[in-house]
Amino acid sequence: MNNIRTLIIDDERGARQELVRMLKSYPQIIVLGEAANADEAEQLIELLKPDLIFLDIQMPGRSGFDLLENLLHVPQVIFVTAFDNYAVQAFEVSAMDYLMKPVREERFKSAMDKAIEKIVTNDGATVFIKDRGKHHLIKWKDVHLIESVENYARLFFGEEQVLLKTSLNKLEENPNCQRFFRASRSILFNIDYISLVKKDDNGTLVELKTGESIRISERQAIKFRNLIKL
Repeated sequence: MNNIRTLIIDDERGARQELVRMLKSYPQIIVLGEAANADEAEQLIELLKPDLIFLDIQMPGRSGFDLLENLLHVPQVIFVTAFDNYAVQAFEVSAMDYLMKPVREERFKSAMDKAIEKIVTNDGATVFIKDRGKHHLIKWKDVHLIESVENYARLFFGEEQVLLKTSLNKLEENPNCQRFFRASRSILFNIDYISLVKKDDNGTLVELKTGESIRISERQAIKFRNLIKL
């Protein structure tokens, strides 16, 4: 098995040391570093790109949820918390698992077994979004359409939609969004969801497997035809 690159994020030094001790039983785990707050953690995550993070939820300054919301790519997460009410939120974002402090050996083993299995079978980058009081952990491959809404981007996935505070220009620069095409100033769509491409008197029209019809702007039409070899 390949090594699993790991970061530990907790404002309590003793809690970080205890996790390091427990991880010594897993030779495939490499602890890349530790962070005591969300600001330190964000820099380390962007620099080191870990596979797995142990994340305390309530820390001075920004919370663990605030940290996830700022990341372009969210690693696999095991939440660590002393507050039971956060556990429900952790499962709402499909966290791999959560650990209550003080961490018990059997719970730690269970969480690690799930983490290792999830990482080995990884099937795509994710984004964390906090929208209208709910937390979402969404795989980019499951997003079929992105629409610009003022200072936000509305992501459509399955039957749901959420708002992400970013611009389409920034999303185009995101390496996790390489399968998205800019149809116009206000629309990005996932080319893996194309069902049909039609030409008519008004130009190029794309129909998605999810039912939406998208008009390609005249400015983008040549680029799109080259992309799909029309």
